[in-house]
Amino acid sequence: MKKQASILLGLAITSLLACNTGQNNNEVDKENAIAAPTALSYDLVKVYPHDTSSYTQGLEWNGNTLIEGTGLEGKSILHVLDTNMKPLGSKVKLDKEYFGEGTTLFEDKIYQLTWKSHKVFVYDAKTLKKINELYWPYEGWGLTHNDTSLIVSSGESNIYFVDPTHFSIQKTLGVFNQYGYLSNINELEFVNGQVFANIYGRNEVVVIDAQTGQVKNTIDFSNLLSQAGVKYDPITIDAGYVLNGIAYQPNKKTFFITGKCWPVMAEIRIH
Repeated sequence: MKKQASILLGLAITSLLACNTGQNNNEVDKENAIAAPTALSYDLVKVYPHDTSSYTQGLEWNGNTLIEGTGLEGKSILHVLDTNMKPLGSKVKLDKEYFGEGTTLFEDKIYQLTWKSHKVFVYDAKTLKKINELYWPYEGWGLTHNDTSLIVSSGESNIYFVDPTHFSIQKTLGVFNQYGYLSNINELEFVNGQVFANIYGRNEVVVIDAQTGQVKNTIDFSNLLSQAGVKYDPITIDAGYVLNGIAYQPNKKTFFITGKCWPVMAEIRIH
């Protein structure tokens, strides 16, 4: 009887420990679970015209002028717009073999990626004269910068922090949400320690923690075109005419959003 009682007691303790272990594991899982991004809203501030021949790839404010880089072989350009989206000066036309991509301004230089040519063109910001060419080993998609580095996307789930002088990689950061790594990271804009990024093919911008890579917020722009008074969806003309292009205007604390060959540029305030 003693032996049997001992066996029963042992089984009871084992069962209790198993239950406690399971409970503890659940608590650990909850603590380690990745929080889903919080959805942000926006208000439409103003609508501007946008050249429907501009296959927008990069967008960034430089004071009161807006730098835009566009894509497609034989049609890729770099140009500057005023506050009413009117062109200023002459356009820089890329050679016909180059497909222009993300664009950013850093220390009086404009950097422009190319898609598959592994080249980065560097221009004097005042004259738009090309002053250098750099090498990039991956596809070039989006481009922005923080105080010390350029930040590059290559169409996958990584964003790269690179040295502005040599374009060598300083740090690689994987972008993820509660489901895992997030691919098709495209046009980028760095604002207050966060990277705002277009997700290629979606009417969505994600907000990425630039230290961890975690997606903290999402912004749904599915209704932006209709809110801006556009009567058609550009993707009915070409499947490539998707949302792409995000630029922060620090003086007004607003964002400027457009798409490839969209007829409008929307100024919004995110909250």
